[in-house]
Amino acid sequence: MNIYGASGHAKVVLDIAKSINLEIAEVYDDNAALKEVAGFRIQQPQKGVKISNVVITIGNNAIRKRIAQEKVLTLAACLVHPSVQVGGAVSIGEGTVLMPNVVVNNSAKIGKNCILNTASVIEHDCELGDFVHLSPNAALAGGVSVGEGTHIGANAVVIPCVKIGKWAVVGAGAVILRDIPDYAVVVGNPGKIIKYGKRIHG
Repeated sequence: MNIYGASGHAKVVLDIAKSINLEIAEVYDDNAALKEVAGFRIQQPQKGVKISNVVITIGNNAIRKRIAQEKVLTLAACLVHPSVQVGGAVSIGEGTVLMPNVVVNNSAKIGKNCILNTASVIEHDCELGDFVHLSPNAALAGGVSVGEGTHIGANAVVIPCVKIGKWAVVGAGAVILRDIPDYAVVVGNPGKIIKYGKRIHG
């Protein structure tokens, strides 16, 4: 497997790979100033040269999507820490990473290039679009849907059957009791919209 992005997130992904005895071939990053991460020498990708079996290890959802669109890549299968609990009839997209102690329950659907961070909980029948990022201890109750590119902060809680739009941001510790539109930034308990973020195209 290859890693694209020499970030702090990459360090955790490299730990997961080690925990399942998965060999890392190369670590790539566009920043020529970066030389090493977690004991791995960083390579700069060559323009137009395909990189296979890749996990994009960048926490920012918009940047992760841009790399997926602009670079010549084929994604690796999902990467799952041994402590993760996954229920029956779950689907997980390519390039998605499940950190330690994540729980994904029955019939959940997870898109491509998602990050399910440490101890996050995705209950039955939830559906996450591509490039979603759940921070540590975020919890989605049953039947929640989350649109592409949305970031849900640490310890945020979403009650059952709420629909969260694309490229929204849910602040740390927020409690979400009602649907959230695209691009909204929501904080507090109960969650309230404080502004709208940048629209992501493509």
